[in-house]
Amino acid sequence: MSASTSGGDSGAEPPGLRRLRRLVTALTLTLIVGVITVVALLVIRLSDLAPAQPLLPPALALPEGETAAAVTFGAGWVAVVTVDGERRERIRVFDADGGAVAEMEIDAAE
Repeated sequence: MSASTSGGDSGAEPPGLRRLRRLVTALTLTLIVGVITVVALLVIRLSDLAPAQPLLPPALALPEGETAAAVTFGAGWVAVVTVDGERRERIRVFDADGGAVAEMEIDAAE
């Protein structure tokens, strides 16, 4: 009596299983490439949205040597947080015409 009674090679896989394995591998690679593409596009698009410095309305003029760190718009007023050359921060409130209404220095604890 022979040791093998199946009559075929027991190490070979069925053709359907081989096709299924190749399909799963191809779909996995496609998914990986798709995720990398979506993440790259998000990084590119979102980095273009944020300006390096806040945009001020054209009617506002900051004092010499101060730059805008943040801008907040309200009904008829604009608040601007400014930073001077000595790294001191101030909040300046302007009316709708661009005239200064109030100013307050920020004392941040270091």
